[in-house]
Amino acid sequence: MDVILIVLVIALVLFVPSFITKRRFGLLGLALAAGSLLSGIWGFDAGLIASALGIPASPLTTALTLSFIVLLPPGILLFHGYTYKTFIGRAIGASLFTLLVLAFLIEPLGHVLMLHGIGNNIYNWLINYRTAIIGVGLIIAVVDIFLTKPAHLADKHHKH
Repeated sequence: MDVILIVLVIALVLFVPSFITKRRFGLLGLALAAGSLLSGIWGFDAGLIASALGIPASPLTTALTLSFIVLLPPGILLFHGYTYKTFIGRAIGASLFTLLVLAFLIEPLGHVLMLHGIGNNIYNWLINYRTAIIGVGLIIAVVDIFLTKPAHLADKHHKH
C-alpha cells in the first residue's frame, strides 16, 4: 500500500502543475523523451558531480538525479508554449503527461521503493507495459503537436 500511496502522490505532484499551466501534452511529451535521452547520456556524469559535491552515492541519490534530468526539459516548458482552451483538454493533457512521466520514471523509482504485495503487482504491470505506454504516448504527443494551431492563426476570425 505504501508504494501505491507514493506513486499517487508523485502523480498528483506531476498532474497539478500541468493542469494549472494549461500546457499542451505534445510539447511536454516530446520534452520528456528528450529528458530521458539526456538522463541516459548525462546520468553517470551527474552522479559524479553529485559525489564531488559531497552527496553520498545511494540508490535514492541516483533515482533523484535521473528523475531530475528527465523532468528538467518539461519543467522548463511548463512556463512556455501552447495551451489548452477547454477544461477537458487540460484534464486529458495533464493525465497523459502524468502517465507518460510515470512510465519514464518507474524503473528508477523501483530501485528506491520497497515493493511488496499489490504495490509489487502494480509496479510489475507498469514495467511490463512501459515501452507500450511510452510508444503510444509519444505518438499521441506528435499528433497533438500537429493539431496545435499557431497563435496568430487561432486568433484570426473570419467574417464568412
